[in-house]
Amino acid sequence: MNADALNTLTEHLLTALAPAPAETRRLFHGRGRRWPGLEQLTVDWMQGVLLVSLFKEPATDELHALKTRLLDLTRQQTWKDTQAHTLLLQHRYLPDSHTETLTGKMPDEWTLTEGGLRYLVDLGKKQNCGLFLDMRYGRDWVRANAGGKRVLNLFAYTCGFSVAAIAGGAQSVVNVDMSRAALSRGRDNHRLNGHDLNKVGFLGHELFKSWGKVKSGGPYDLVIIDPPSFQKGSFLLTKDYQRVLRKLPELLSSEGTVLACMNDPALGADFLIEGVTREAPGLRFEQRLNNPPEFADIEPGGGLKVLVFRQQSGAEL
Repeated sequence: MNADALNTLTEHLLTALAPAPAETRRLFHGRGRRWPGLEQLTVDWMQGVLLVSLFKEPATDELHALKTRLLDLTRQQTWKDTQAHTLLLQHRYLPDSHTETLTGKMPDEWTLTEGGLRYLVDLGKKQNCGLFLDMRYGRDWVRANAGGKRVLNLFAYTCGFSVAAIAGGAQSVVNVDMSRAALSRGRDNHRLNGHDLNKVGFLGHELFKSWGKVKSGGPYDLVIIDPPSFQKGSFLLTKDYQRVLRKLPELLSSEGTVLACMNDPALGADFLIEGVTREAPGLRFEQRLNNPPEFADIEPGGGLKVLVFRQQSGAEL
């Protein structure tokens, strides 16, 4: 992260903030490896809050230079025109993902807007704020395709997909996640958008011990699978994703659709396509959703993978 890299970052941010996006957006995606020296840095516009995240510990002089440049940014007219009030620097490489407040005040709770829908997020408290910005097109797709459907949202986290599904007219959604705290935030997100919670279920269970409860709410017309790459003691993507795919025949309706997601840079889309072909041969691969342009990656097939599979007409799962 030398002077040239910091110049690139500053120029990029000044352009991205003139004017600032109306909704929350990733402004700089160094992890796409398109900007030498900035591969471990991202910047997100959180509608009044600028969140800078470091994924690898920089040298002391590099960290000082970065903070200096960021503070210089807050003195420029472009920053003032955005009406931003807080600049945060999150050290994602630390065990507690410590977040510094460089200017302003850390909000206790913050509301973001995406596609006109609202989501509560936590800043400075956890590794992730509660809304994965690279999944924007995935939520858009669910909103556009959930009308009248019974939806199962596996690894629901704070229920972003569920909010999108209900906004799109889903008949019902069942959210499954082992974190009851995350599901509680999901309820908050639905309430924030004025949704009927009678249409939304929340199962705070470990998935692999709760297939009976999950199956009892089916069959489902749309199953969403968005697991972590690794969750200690509960999920290992390379082993456990197949276990989920294997259950699809028991969960899906005769014309069911699956949205399968994965964000492990070591694995390509073929991992999911081959897995579905093997475990649920009645489904066919239909398309891979594009990632938002702000998440461009040096590898054409890199970044988040969001794949749509649909039950073949007349096929039995």
